[in-house]
Order: sequence, then structure tokens, then C-alpha cells
Amino acid sequence: MKKLRKKIELKKAKVGVIGLGYVGLPLALEFAKAGFRVVGIDVDSAKVKSVNMGHSHITDIADEELSDIIKKKRFRATADYGTIANLDVVIICVPTPLRKTKEPDLSYIIDASEGLAKHLRRGTLVSLESTTYPGTTEEAVLPILVKGGRRLDKDFFLVFSPERIDPSNKQYTTATIPKVIGGASSKSAVLAKALYEKIISRVIVVSSAKTAEMVKLLENSFRSINIALANELALICYRMGVDVWEVIDAAKTKPFGYMPFYPGPGLGGHCIPIDPLYLTWKARMEGLEPRFIELASQVNAYMPQYVVERITEILGERKKPLKGSKILILGVTYKKDVNDTRESPAVEVLKILKEKGAVVSYHDPYVPHLKTDGLSLHCVPLTPAALKKEDCVVIITDHTNVDYTRVAKGARIIFDTRNAIKLKDKKVIKL
Repeated sequence: MKKLRKKIELKKAKVGVIGLGYVGLPLALEFAKAGFRVVGIDVDSAKVKSVNMGHSHITDIADEELSDIIKKKRFRATADYGTIANLDVVIICVPTPLRKTKEPDLSYIIDASEGLAKHLRRGTLVSLESTTYPGTTEEAVLPILVKGGRRLDKDFFLVFSPERIDPSNKQYTTATIPKVIGGASSKSAVLAKALYEKIISRVIVVSSAKTAEMVKLLENSFRSINIALANELALICYRMGVDVWEVIDAAKTKPFGYMPFYPGPGLGGHCIPIDPLYLTWKARMEGLEPRFIELASQVNAYMPQYVVERITEILGERKKPLKGSKILILGVTYKKDVNDTRESPAVEVLKILKEKGAVVSYHDPYVPHLKTDGLSLHCVPLTPAALKKEDCVVIITDHTNVDYTRVAKGARIIFDTRNAIKLKDKKVIKL
């Protein structure tokens, strides 16, 4: 332990990051910029090749920033797990999706753990950052690492430290978001704290890995539940003829006891739609029925269908059936100013519209081609002529680099699910 601690303090520890996605690549670069030598490991050979050429697939990382670190020989990518034999620290940042049965899919974590276990050298610190259910670090990862007689605190150290990255957020980044750490042992936590303090402004150590795992699920369940409340309020306000956006704007003037959450077309991305279901699954394993969290998930999951219902109603009021109508979806990523379409409500809206016979198209400056879930579409230009051809423009993702004033002028009718267009206009209909 003392040897690794000294290496960390002197920044001579060699760091490996498994998974070069929206979490792993920024994390790897932070360590490299701090002076560590870093290796990024990913099973996607095409991604590895692209990264080594200085091409970033993450919107928060410029090609120039990546190229600069590579030129300084502080960072390189590889698909070879064998490189782990030369590392002092290995951080796992792989996806944790849900199966179709809504059960946790730990296959990526298991594969990464087994891959590193084959090459793990004595004294290595392993950190799991992938979001998962409480108990995963000690119930799934630890048993793999102790195979062959290896011992915790003697042959390796193990912690869980949940990723908290918020893509496209310029204020809170990998380096400035406080880092939570829970160790499988106290020695592991001490080493991890020394490591993460080299790149992150504040590190908080909790009592166990399971506690750290629960912290992440609380954060995202909190968001899911409050967004569901805002969505349900939007449905109620619409029926009562009240502007939900005005209600929220007024409510947030209260300086205590309230924080604003906003309605929308549904939840998307890698965390909020998925993470709470990890917690509900684990709760059932403990004999509990997490009704509150599940209800929030149901409310949020209904929103894409509700959006289509509103589009149908808007067109019907203008004596146009949904079938055959031209619908332009504005923004298909799961949140603004990113290029990630995972779990995006826009995809679900497009699918439902297409199934009902609408002629669908989309515009998104971050997604030139959308090919997923049976959809294969190309981004159309957002010209005045193109806007006029559409029977309805639906704002699903409110990217900041879209000229909404031009959209408002050019479109016949707009259904704005994000309150992106602030001006009062009869042809702009809000969620």
C-alpha cells in the first residue's frame, strides 16, 4: 500500500481506464493532464484507432485537446487487456444497461473485471465507476478479483466511485464535480482518495462501497421522481388551461423549500431512465416493493405517447389527420448540446408517429444520420422552405445552436415540449 501511495503522490502511478465513452475518456484525459501516464482500454477497435488519431467522439472534448495529450505521450488507447499487467491503477467505466426484462445487465462489468483479473499485478488499485445496484462491487467484482488466491488489501485494492458527469455542462466538469468514494476496505478508500484528489477538487469518502453505490441511485431517483411530478403537473395544467411553464417560473421565486424541475417529452440518456430501475430491482430482492420510484418511471415513460397524442390533437383541430401529415422533429439527442441518442424520447416519438402513418423527418445539428430501433433517417436542413412544407414542427431537444426565432417565423405550427420559444404566438403550442 505504501509503495502505491508514494507512486500516486509523485504521479508516477500508471493509470488505466476501461471504457472510453462519455465517462472514461474525459476521466482519462484529466489524469493525463495532471501528469499521469494513462492508457485507455476499449473493446471497440475502431474507437481505439480514432482516439489514437486525435479524433474525439465526445462533444465535451475537442480534437485539439485530445491530440495535444497524445502528442505529449501522456495518453494512448488500446484494445489489448494485456497492458493491465503494467498498470498501478485500473478504473472501470463501462455501460450498465437494462435487459428487456428491466433487470440489470452486468455483462459489461463482468467482462471488464474478468479481463483485468487475468493480468492484474500485485498491489493494483481497482475502481468501479459504472452505475449499478448496491452490492455489485462486493458481490460481483470482488469474487472475480480474488480468484486464484488473491487477497484484498494484500494483492489488490478495490473501491466504488460513482461517475457524476453531466455531458455539455460547462460549469460542472469531471474535475469540479465532487467525487464520492466507498472502499471494499478502509485501505482501498485511503488509496483511492489520494488518487482522485490529484484531479478532482473535492473527494468525499463514505463508509462502504455499497453506500457509494446507493448515493448514485439516490441522486438519479431524486431527479426521476421530481421530473415525473413536473410531467404530471404539465398534464393537469393543460387540462385546466394553465401554463405550466409560468407556474414553475413563479414557484421558483420562493427562496427555500423548492427547486425547479421541468416537464418534457420523456427521459433519455444513460442514467435517469435506467438507474432508478436498478434500485427497484435490488429492493425486490430484499422483499420490498418500491412503488414510489416505479410510479415515477411509469409517468416519465408515458410522455412520448402523450406527445404523439397532443400532435394528433393539434393537427385534428386544423382538420388534418395524423396519417399522411408531415412531422419534423427538432432535436433527437436525449439532452441539448450532446450527440448521444441513447434512450432519447425523440426516437420513441418518431417510432410511434411512423407506425401511425405520419411522414417523419428530423433536424439535429449533432446527429447527421439517425439509425436505431428500425429507424433510418438523415438530418434535413432547417431552411424556411423546408419548414413551410411541414404540417407540424415538434421541438423535442432544445439545442442552444438552433435559431428558434427563424423556426417560429418559418413553421406553420409548432409543438414546443421544452419551452424553447419564449415569444407569444398562436402557432406556438406548449407542452
